[in-house]
This record gives sequence, structure tokens and C-alpha cells, in this order.
Amino acid sequence: MFTVEQIELAHSKIKSGAEFPKYIQEIKEIGVTAFETWVTDSHTKYSGKDDFTTKSKPKYEELAIADNSDKEKFIQYLKIHQKGETDYFTFCKHCAETGIEKWIVNLDKMTCIYYDKTKNEILVEIIPTT
Repeated sequence: MFTVEQIELAHSKIKSGAEFPKYIQEIKEIGVTAFETWVTDSHTKYSGKDDFTTKSKPKYEELAIADNSDKEKFIQYLKIHQKGETDYFTFCKHCAETGIEKWIVNLDKMTCIYYDKTKNEILVEIIPTT
């Protein structure tokens, strides 16, 4: 099975959201089937085959998540992040500001779903495979 260290090594190669699909392909190759990331501190639960799970430690001091989500503003922030104009921490601060509590990535379906604090789906994205 994979380790958090292997995943973090793959993540360390990513400089912006523009490289996210490459990161996804790399962690998929080591056996990750899904992961759930909480914006408050970026701790992440990773899943693999045969009910294998592991989780990372918090990456930064806790951010307060806005009670109300702002889907349109979030989409604007996401687009600039995907163009490579913001780093990961800035993207997480933008998520918190716009009420995004977490995202869940399913590597079998190649989707990334963003949720608010009341577990509403705010946005479903298909992850590019190239």
C-alpha cells in the first residue's frame, strides 16, 4: 500500500492548480482511489483498495470556514488557481472565504466535488486525464 510520504512527495512537485491532473495521475499509480481534504487545516484522508486508509497531518493553522457559501466567487477563485495564478495555501484561504469546507476526489470516476459546511455539493468537476 501507499504512504502519506509518497503522496506528499508527489504533491511537492506541484507548484499550482494547473498541475493538479499530473498529481492525480501520479497518486493513482501508487494505489490511491480517493481522498477527502478538509480546508480548515488541509488534513486529508486517503483511501485505497481493500478498505485501506491513511491520513495526513494538518498543513497549517486552522482557517475559519464561512457559514454561507458563495459558489460564483469560489468558481472565480478556482479558475485563477487552475491557471497557476495562486499557490495551494492561497487557494485554501479562498475556499474558506467562500464557504468550502472540504473536497472529495474520486480517482475511479475522476471527479472532484466541493462541499459547504452543511454537506451541500457546491461544484462537481471532472478531472482532466491529460
